[in-house]
Amino acid sequence: MSNFLCIDIGTSSTKIAIVNLEGEVLGSSNQSYQTYYPKPGFVEQNPGEWWQAVKKGITEVLDQTKIDASSVACIGVAGQSWSNVGVRSNGDLTGNTPIWTDTRSKDICLRYESQIGKDAIFKVSGNPFMPGYQLPKILWLLENVKQKYDDTWQFMSSNGYINYMFTGVSSLDTSQTYGLHNINQTTLEYDASLSKGFGIDIEKLPDIYSTTDIVGNVTSSAAEETGLIEGTPVIAGGLDAACSTLGVGVHKAGMVQEQGGQAGGMSIALDTVNTHPSLIFSHHVVPGLYLLQGGTVAGGASYEWITSILGTDFKKKQDKKDFFKYLDTLAAGISSGSEGLIFLPYLSGERSPIWDPNAKGVFYGLDFSKTKGHIVRAVMEGVAFSLRHNLDVAAEAGVRVESFRATGGSANSPLWTQIKADVTSCYVDVPSSDDATVKGVAMLCGLAVGAYGNLSDFVNKSIKIKKSYVPQEQTKTDYDNSFKIYKEVYLLLRDLMNKN
Repeated sequence: MSNFLCIDIGTSSTKIAIVNLEGEVLGSSNQSYQTYYPKPGFVEQNPGEWWQAVKKGITEVLDQTKIDASSVACIGVAGQSWSNVGVRSNGDLTGNTPIWTDTRSKDICLRYESQIGKDAIFKVSGNPFMPGYQLPKILWLLENVKQKYDDTWQFMSSNGYINYMFTGVSSLDTSQTYGLHNINQTTLEYDASLSKGFGIDIEKLPDIYSTTDIVGNVTSSAAEETGLIEGTPVIAGGLDAACSTLGVGVHKAGMVQEQGGQAGGMSIALDTVNTHPSLIFSHHVVPGLYLLQGGTVAGGASYEWITSILGTDFKKKQDKKDFFKYLDTLAAGISSGSEGLIFLPYLSGERSPIWDPNAKGVFYGLDFSKTKGHIVRAVMEGVAFSLRHNLDVAAEAGVRVESFRATGGSANSPLWTQIKADVTSCYVDVPSSDDATVKGVAMLCGLAVGAYGNLSDFVNKSIKIKKSYVPQEQTKTDYDNSFKIYKEVYLLLRDLMNKN
């Protein structure tokens, strides 16, 4: 057995890949699904559609690669953050899951911060108590649809649910524990006092596993549904952003990943606990390491939105590289700072560091001289300003970043990546592979089955850098001035944004 089956349950689609022991992706399949918006602030997906996507993708990738399922040594699953998949004792879903952009529990968060104390919650969890996280979603069910709460046997993460469908075992990996504020992030144990304060039944929450632990094996029924071999081991897996962080080679303290997918943000690897109330803290998928993270809700999503508004459909007609080349062409002729046009990428509220579910997207500085190029470049710069905002707050916590590895679709854009280097004054490396998340999952599988004697040696051998970017000093004044205005615009509009 010489291959790993690696699955990434993303926000817009699921990727299923076969990766060999050398870290080479032999074949992959992408399966999309819907996101549902039943009410303002409600953002949901159907986990049953994830499972259907996984099954279809497995069939396609095995057929595509002509690889026999008996060669799969291990299965690993990465998943989007902060899902809340309710499963009954008979295995049925209790309904859709709110996903990480859902904000329905914002009033509940404020109330519990007052009742229990914001500092008390942060002391245990190391994270701000905000509606995107998993625990507020459970509290919303408890207060608004108690029958569904009562009917739930286990509340699972996204990858935990797929693991359950493979093995029949309920599990929560260490990198996804940060979604539950009643888990002590230092001890990785459920805090009885805080759980009682929230009124949460710990029995409804899964046992915690290390990311490389084998939680179970493919059952006979799952083998029949998927075409895999009964008994194939399944590891706990981890958070998609953390697996992507490992997949670009961030495997030791001090290394940093920048995420340029639908969401944006950064992950800084630490070997000691270091939290900040405006940032996100979690365990890395690499045992013994932590991640200090910043998260932009609408990173690449801002581009999908603005190009649809501008009437361009290049993404549908041409491949990804041509699409970003077109965006670069529009924006490259505009000087740094977009000649005074500022964009706030708060299209669905915002996570760190402002943590404002009511924040709104803004263009500031429009006039008759502004063109499509100005608008596209301003969106690029706005996402980069959000990254810088998070990095500046990390510096307040004593964690200074001088370089990072860029991932996601935006890393395929030379202009956008150069803008991020210039805005942050950081050196940027772009790995040669676009398969960071599934490659990270494959590394976890390899550790689990003992395929790699030394993770550092394997990472250094398998992760190649295709391009590096150096910050340009001549843009610094323009971007420093624009960044100052970026922050001021939000502060001036914050109260207005939060009026009912």
